[in-house]
Amino acid sequence: MPAQPELWVVHLGRLPYAAGVALQERVRDARERNLIPDTLLLLEHDPVYTRGRRADAAELPLGEDRYAERGIAVVDVDRGGRVTYHAPGQLVGYPIVRTGDVVAHVRRMESVLIAALADEGVLARSRADEGPDFTGVWVQDRKIGSIGVHVRRGVTTHGFSLNADMDMEPWTWIVPCGLTLPMTSVAAETGRSGPIVPCLRRRVAHAYAAAAGVRQRIVAPVRMERILAGPAPAPGRVP
Repeated sequence: MPAQPELWVVHLGRLPYAAGVALQERVRDARERNLIPDTLLLLEHDPVYTRGRRADAAELPLGEDRYAERGIAVVDVDRGGRVTYHAPGQLVGYPIVRTGDVVAHVRRMESVLIAALADEGVLARSRADEGPDFTGVWVQDRKIGSIGVHVRRGVTTHGFSLNADMDMEPWTWIVPCGLTLPMTSVAAETGRSGPIVPCLRRRVAHAYAAAAGVRQRIVAPVRMERILAGPAPAPGRVP
């Protein structure tokens, strides 16, 4: 019987946004060459607003200088979607995976976040039937999880963010995802205090592997770096 395919899961801690993008590109290159299996990077980012391909200026009404004064950079990215916010206290996931169906990939991420939130006692839902602007995960009419992807040669980058216990005020300084609707978090919905990301990270990784029908394998960041920096393994062999 053939071995069950693996999903490599890498817990990266907190990274500047540019470092996260650079790592995604290296992991994508390795995945395109079949040097590694599908991989899920889980991390937190320093405060940053990211502007997707469908964003417009009205979504950042204060202007970049005002955001810079508040310690928040504005970065243009090649994913779909509009403007969103990343900061500590938010779980960010970058699935670097092969897919032949981008819509199914997005729906899988929604289902994964909904399952992980259910384990946290938060009843969430998809609003996929309401159009692309409602992509993501919602608690009633409050958005708790955002999704945006890019695909090159059948391999994905970018992914999802899930608000855990972050400072929510910077969301009010933008028009998130092009919608004038409230944002929320696990902390806001449950009243919990203390770090929520570590537990949420484990739940999301488990739910993603289950949804993909693969076996989760935790890979340390230092080992991933060694693999990406080292010589290519023999054809057909995953290190």
